[in-house]
Amino acid sequence: MGEQALWTRARLGRCGPSLDLLTARFDKHVYAPHAHDEFTVGVCVDGSEIIDYRGGHIRTGPGSIVVLAPGEVHTGGPGNATDGYAYRALYAETSLLTEGTLGGVPHFREPLIDDPELASAILLTHTELGARPDPLETESRLPWLLTALARRHSTARATTDTIPGADRLALLVRDRLADELLDPPSLAVLAAELGLSRYQLLRAFRTTMGLPPYAWLAQYRVTRARRLLDTGLRPAEVASLVGFADQAHLTRWFRRVLGVTPAAYRNSVQDLRP
Repeated sequence: MGEQALWTRARLGRCGPSLDLLTARFDKHVYAPHAHDEFTVGVCVDGSEIIDYRGGHIRTGPGSIVVLAPGEVHTGGPGNATDGYAYRALYAETSLLTEGTLGGVPHFREPLIDDPELASAILLTHTELGARPDPLETESRLPWLLTALARRHSTARATTDTIPGADRLALLVRDRLADELLDPPSLAVLAAELGLSRYQLLRAFRTTMGLPPYAWLAQYRVTRARRLLDTGLRPAEVASLVGFADQAHLTRWFRRVLGVTPAAYRNSVQDLRP
């Protein structure tokens, strides 16, 4: 496949901070010593990489998670001369790892983490956000995963998961998302209005609704789209009317929820009309 590196920028909420995602595959490339202002969270997907970090060496393998702290100088290169290495990484502000924890900057005693469940979740999220970084989806998924990383593997103490009035709060958020489906408010704004952290809002919503906010809104949009397709409107027209970015975005979610494309559904209901 050759050497390649693809950067994608995802935004948390329509006006929120951005976060960079990197998909990389190298045969021989060796990074010069450098540091990042953010936490680096990487998952190896193929081969092996040797990373010089804090006076030692880290050797990655497929499925391993690497967490490098902000400001820490490191380098990296192939673990052997034949296979090269491939990984996905994201660069997260410290605040994204502390929303569900107490204390200051999370400290990871071991930079190499073995957690297959979390590694799979990070890779899936990275892949799907890299393809279409929807702001609400980014804001629903990444803080949740990064909080899980900090709670499971850093020295930070977890905050309580009990949120008084979680059902009522979740329904308030649900109604706001439904009312403003064309331009939904960010979770950070909703959380501030309700006197919660974003993690607490996500926790309350997921516990009550069984889905994160972006997934609930996408399914609600699909329901609205279905009604509009019933009237004979074309998928390209319907997508913008229910808040999807374009027809491809509508099609992706329509198939997930109903198992068919919007066009196939529209043709089916038209065939059944008198």
